[in-house]
Amino acid sequence: MVTSVRHLGPHWYAAVMGTAILGTAGHRLAPALLGLWAAVWMLALALLTALLTARAVHWTHHRDQARAHLLDPAVAPFYGCLSMALLAVGGGALTVGHAWTGSTAAVVLGAGLFGAGTVVGLAAAVGVPYLMAVHHRVRLAQASPVWLLPLVAPMVSAAVGPLLVPWLPAGQARQTLLLACVALFGLSLLATLLMLPVVFARLLAGGPLPLALTPTLFLVLGPLGQSTTAAGQFADVAPGVLPAPYAEGFRALAVLYGVPVTGFALLWGALATAHVLRARRLGMPFTMTWWAFTFPVGTCVTGADSLARHTGLAAFGWLAAGLYAVLAAAWAVAAVHTARGLVSGALLAGPRPARVAPRPATARTR
Repeated sequence: MVTSVRHLGPHWYAAVMGTAILGTAGHRLAPALLGLWAAVWMLALALLTALLTARAVHWTHHRDQARAHLLDPAVAPFYGCLSMALLAVGGGALTVGHAWTGSTAAVVLGAGLFGAGTVVGLAAAVGVPYLMAVHHRVRLAQASPVWLLPLVAPMVSAAVGPLLVPWLPAGQARQTLLLACVALFGLSLLATLLMLPVVFARLLAGGPLPLALTPTLFLVLGPLGQSTTAAGQFADVAPGVLPAPYAEGFRALAVLYGVPVTGFALLWGALATAHVLRARRLGMPFTMTWWAFTFPVGTCVTGADSLARHTGLAAFGWLAAGLYAVLAAAWAVAAVHTARGLVSGALLAGPRPARVAPRPATARTR
């Protein structure tokens, strides 16, 4: 195992995120199938446990490679996935995991993963941009949606945190956690609004992304769907926790913020799909970036479901159901290809050395 994990990067946590959202989003649409969604969550928990163990081995025995990942601008942003994997599984413990673990164990596990995921997410949100500015020396031509990953992690905390509010003592404790989640919402949203124009400008001025990176265009849906979900969570929890004017304000925010953001998410989803279809025609290979088709789409499912509940419009319910069908299909495809890659060893193999073109013949080399 020691040698097989040398090239195991933080991007593998995306598989945990995609599996966890498959269960939690499914529960929102069909709560009667709690046993099924709890089983999916257990799979996500098992994947998280296995990856945390493998990554611990990686850091212990391949510290040079781990340090190289941190200093690589193409890999370092994926450390945001560690935070989101912890948070996604923690949120699943609170919504569906209790069916297998019991309420007390689910709350303890959910709270622990929420705390760890939030700390890791804040560290990534500060540390990765710092590394990019000081050590990576990136260029605008290198910009990609992957740069959003460490900035989205606090938004996942903002969406998961309200699930813990009812378990805290009434009064200051509940208010503090809820408003802390609102602060995380603002932190992530404003940082995303700063980064997204850079990514969009790179796409328009620099042309399509490399084929293997094209699926990462779907990562932009993450902060859009997750922020809509978080706004809905605030509206659900605020009554009885905050004074009436603020509670009503959060109800208005859930709709007045969520509807236009969902509109932009649909626009971006159509643009990203067009790019992916083009890349597929050109021979886009399977890589772990295909997991970008899962978690970001899942956040749009939960966001649309939130709007369906707060507006009463059936259209948002149908949108959530349609997006969930896309999520389930994408998860199945990514899971099958990942399993094949693990069995063959292709996904854990090191990068192939670049081929050096032969030197042209000259009078001296003939």
